[in-house]
Amino acid sequence: MARAQSRYVCQSCASAFLRWEGQCRACGAWNSLVETVVRDEPRTGRVGSGSGTGTGIAAPVALLDLADAAVARLQTGIGEADRVLGGGLVPGSVVLVGGEPGVGKSTLLLQLAAGLVRRALASGAPAGVEPTVLYASGEESTGQVRLRAMRLGLLAGPAAAAVRVVAESEVGRIAELARGERPVALIVDSVQTAVVDELDGPPGSVGQVRESALRLTELAKRDGIAVILVGHVTKDGSIAGPKTLEHLVDAVLSLDGDRAAGLRVLRGTKNRFGSTDEVGVFEMGEEGLIELPDPARAFMGDHVEEAAGSVVAATLEGSRTLLVEVQALVAPGGPVPRRTASGLDPSRLALLIAVLGRRAGIGLASHDVYANLAGGLRVDDPALDLPLAIALASSLRDRPVRSGTVAFGEVGLLGELRSVSGFDRRLREAARLGFTRAVVPQAARSRTERPPEGMEIVGVATLRDALAAALAPGPTVGDARPEPVRAR
Repeated sequence: MARAQSRYVCQSCASAFLRWEGQCRACGAWNSLVETVVRDEPRTGRVGSGSGTGTGIAAPVALLDLADAAVARLQTGIGEADRVLGGGLVPGSVVLVGGEPGVGKSTLLLQLAAGLVRRALASGAPAGVEPTVLYASGEESTGQVRLRAMRLGLLAGPAAAAVRVVAESEVGRIAELARGERPVALIVDSVQTAVVDELDGPPGSVGQVRESALRLTELAKRDGIAVILVGHVTKDGSIAGPKTLEHLVDAVLSLDGDRAAGLRVLRGTKNRFGSTDEVGVFEMGEEGLIELPDPARAFMGDHVEEAAGSVVAATLEGSRTLLVEVQALVAPGGPVPRRTASGLDPSRLALLIAVLGRRAGIGLASHDVYANLAGGLRVDDPALDLPLAIALASSLRDRPVRSGTVAFGEVGLLGELRSVSGFDRRLREAARLGFTRAVVPQAARSRTERPPEGMEIVGVATLRDALAAALAPGPTVGDARPEPVRAR
């Protein structure tokens, strides 16, 4: 069989060239040529369930006549992962899992493979059919995968025989093995090491990554095999490779966390079959990733006494309420003060510093400011504004937050406090974990159904009032007046 040819196609004007060039001669775009396989025959679609034309092209079907497409999901046996996936893997779907090096992606997927086998056996496989998972490793040898499985304790269970491992990176051979094995799921670790023989580019190049993802997606859709791809991340935390990689797949999951802290958070940034608001919380141990029984308290500190610059915030991640410790450190700065944020939006930190200076008399313009969320959690919730502002004021004035206090609310540019969603859910979870006092926006306080028993709800309208209600009594260090406007 003759080897398929490849051309370098411009992503701006679609002009094709025999070899790579830095600039497209047709439109002048730089670095836009991507190696692409030249297909002699166009792909033909499958005949639809309606009246076909006999030419292999699917006929259009009215919405009313579409068949019920209810599909039983594949349970992974890991509750936190199933929560993020929307109830489990959908047969024929393609899932992309990204994360920093060493965060535990391969460990998680090996545990998922074992969980899929256990759940398939428990649900009752057809007679004579053995449920298997094919694990294609392009970064590690089979011996290295076995060492990880031994550490996870998988060699003594059903996964020892049902998880098939192959050290292979060529997509054509992986697809051939999958069609022969007929596994319930195919795991490719990673898509940046996958190659297509018809292309001359090195592994990880744009052409190789895109063509590999296209062929694996075609395998999933045609044969009904769930495919999980591991993706590398760049320095800014985004998944490496062309953006079309994320468009091709059905779900994109990211595994985050501070490797030193041990906590890991699995969240979905795209999911065609479920919500992207859910998160799964794990702890990395000697036997792999362990689900946390009570993740709501996992991101709170273990302070014996109240410390200045620390406050607990009630945040929402999908249907789950997480209480996280917000830490801030304010120190005298140099000519160019530093602004460092970990786990939260740096631009939001800069905005709150400006609002504190103009509306609440907390002058931080000449100070170094460091803000951090305990446990390595990353949160993008407007309700984090108020606790972050309280933590900054607490650190500057060296006054701790009142004992048993939790805070949440959005801060406006005028220093006003705005209500946030899930008000009652946040209060109930804070009360369950032993908090007795909540500093919240006045607008939300007036609309609450019934405060939790034993909790004092302090409703405030402005940021200045919130600081007075949250901080413990003591001497004030720092400005008590609004920051003056400097002439330019």
